[in-house]
Amino acid sequence: MMESKLNELLKKPFHRYIIIGGSIYLFELLVIVVAQKLGATAVFAVGLSFWLGLIVSFGFQKLVTFQDKRMHHHILIPQLVAFSLLVFFNFGFTILVTKVLYPAIPAVLTRTIALGITTIWNFYLYRTRIFKFDE
Repeated sequence: MMESKLNELLKKPFHRYIIIGGSIYLFELLVIVVAQKLGATAVFAVGLSFWLGLIVSFGFQKLVTFQDKRMHHHILIPQLVAFSLLVFFNFGFTILVTKVLYPAIPAVLTRTIALGITTIWNFYLYRTRIFKFDE
């Protein structure tokens, strides 16, 4: 019963996107906490978590969320370029949010706010531009 509900839930890209994104979010929070415990500044810790989360995110979003298994260089290179441009924009936005809100709001929460906002436009761009293909 529970397994069939989970399988039904995982059929939809947005649900997979949220589950994978949530898992990567937890990973990023762990990176922030550990980095700050080791003496990193809030901005450095958030930046580090962003990049580590990004590396894992690209693979999972492409292969699992959007089930895009195409690996030929004429497909993969433009996807990586588009993804990279989006990432640089998201990174700047994330650091800006942290600089504006920290120390009034803890680094973990500033990352959460930025992530919530970028999640919306990322799903749209992944689905309609970056990982879009005709089946």
